[in-house]
Amino acid sequence: MTLPVDRARVRWLTRTLQFGLLATLSSATASIAADKPAVTTVEENPGWIVTLGAGTEYGPTFEGSGDNDFSFVPNFDIRRANEPAGLSAPDDSIDFSLIELGGLELGPAANIRGSRSHTDVHGVHEIDWSVDVGAFGQYWLIDNRLRIRAEARQGVQSDDGFVADFAVDWFQPVGDKFLLSAGPRASFADATYMENSFRVSSAEALDNGSLSAFSPDAGFKSVGFVVGATYQINPKTSLLVYDKFDRLVGDAADSPIVTDIGSPNQNTIGIVLSRSFHIGF
Repeated sequence: MTLPVDRARVRWLTRTLQFGLLATLSSATASIAADKPAVTTVEENPGWIVTLGAGTEYGPTFEGSGDNDFSFVPNFDIRRANEPAGLSAPDDSIDFSLIELGGLELGPAANIRGSRSHTDVHGVHEIDWSVDVGAFGQYWLIDNRLRIRAEARQGVQSDDGFVADFAVDWFQPVGDKFLLSAGPRASFADATYMENSFRVSSAEALDNGSLSAFSPDAGFKSVGFVVGATYQINPKTSLLVYDKFDRLVGDAADSPIVTDIGSPNQNTIGIVLSRSFHIGF
C-alpha cells in the first residue's frame, strides 16, 4: 500500500553582484557609477521525503481461505521534498508517478503476493510468496476527491500469472487531522494466476481425499469494497485503519478450495503506523 506521489518543482536562489567605478577629482568626489551584471542562479536539490510504516492485518490466511490470522504489513512511499503528499487508498500498490497530464497519472507499480502451504490445503500445491511488478494509471475526475485507478501487474515467477485491479475512490477530509476514503473494487486474473491459486489437479484431488479436480479459466476473480481512515498525528506521523471486503466470483468462487474448505467472502482489517523522513540527496 501505499500512500503514493506528485509533481516536482525546482527552487532557485539568486545573488546580485555589483561593481562600482569611483572617480576622484582633484578637489572633491564627483560621482559613483555602478553596474549590475547578469544574475547567476544555483539549483538546489530539495532532497526526498521517504515514508516508512509497519502494521498488522487480520484476514484470510490465503486467497479463498475460510480461516483468518494476523500478518505483518509494510508501508513505503517516496516523493520529492518540495511536493505535497499524494492521496492514496489503503490497497494501492507501491507506485511512482512518472507521467502527469492534467488529472492523469501514469507510472510503475509493485506489490507483494501472499503464500499458501501444504498445511493450509492438504495435498494441493504450495504457493510461495512473491512480488509482482507492472504499471498503474489513475485519473482524477474531481481533483483530490474522486479518482479512478487501474493496475496491471505480472508476477516475477513463471507460475504467478497476471492480475489487473480496478478501483474507484472518494476522498473526504474531515477537519485538519482526518482523511476518509471509500470505493468499490474489481479484480481480473489470467489463466496462470487462476490455476496457481484455485486449481486442483487429479493427482492432488486423490492425495487430498475430499476435494474434486478443478481447472479454472481466466476471468474476473473478485469484486469488493474498501474503506479507510487516516489520522495525521503530527506532520511526520500518521495512523491508518482500514477494512477491505472481497467477494470471490466466477471460477475463483467455484473452486473446491473455496466451496469445500474455504469461503468466497474475504474480509481484511488492518492498521498501519507510518513516519516520514527527509533525505537530502
